[in-house]
Amino acid sequence: MDVVMLLVDFILHVDRYLETFVTNYGAWVYALLFLIIFIETGVVVMPFLPGDSLLFVVGALCGLGLMSYPFSVALLIAAAVLGNQSNYTIGRHFGPKVFQWEESRFFNKRAFEQAHAFYEKYGGITIVLARFMPFLRTFAPFVAGVAQMTRRKFSFYDVTGGTLWVGGIVTAGYFFGSIPWVKENLDKIIWAMILVPGVIVLAGAWQARRNARPVGG
Repeated sequence: MDVVMLLVDFILHVDRYLETFVTNYGAWVYALLFLIIFIETGVVVMPFLPGDSLLFVVGALCGLGLMSYPFSVALLIAAAVLGNQSNYTIGRHFGPKVFQWEESRFFNKRAFEQAHAFYEKYGGITIVLARFMPFLRTFAPFVAGVAQMTRRKFSFYDVTGGTLWVGGIVTAGYFFGSIPWVKENLDKIIWAMILVPGVIVLAGAWQARRNARPVGG
């Protein structure tokens, strides 16, 4: 329970923890940030690690001169891209093994074929948009791998989405993170970054499920 509380406190006050780490350990902060972003995007069981809020705080620290803006952006784009590649590879390698028996309760051939068709048609925009959705950005590349989306297509949208996500949010933090109102309400902004995309995803899933119901059902 103590570990969970510490993780929640870290997520909600990532600015304080990160600034303290920079002050005490200097350039080692880059290794820590690379690790967090890589794990958050690359390990399907770690979707709860901070992503958007962490990038925003990194930008704010860059704006204060405590970190290098160009190096942070380049490093974290690399972490995000490599994380997604790792996640995709895990899904592509282990997905078919889990579903190797067509008669098993874990395998639904029709659902698999639908997922494959969906990712071949809409997977690109899904990979890009999922970058901005907590939890979804961890599962989207894994599902793309399971659905056997081609590596070439996945990689293109992986780099595109990672660049837009990291570059956009770090830059926002760089320009707006030092504004007094933003600093005073950063905890609320972090909550909004977590909850708003989640609500959008849930609403979209509910609407899709509602539309999928047969008429009169």
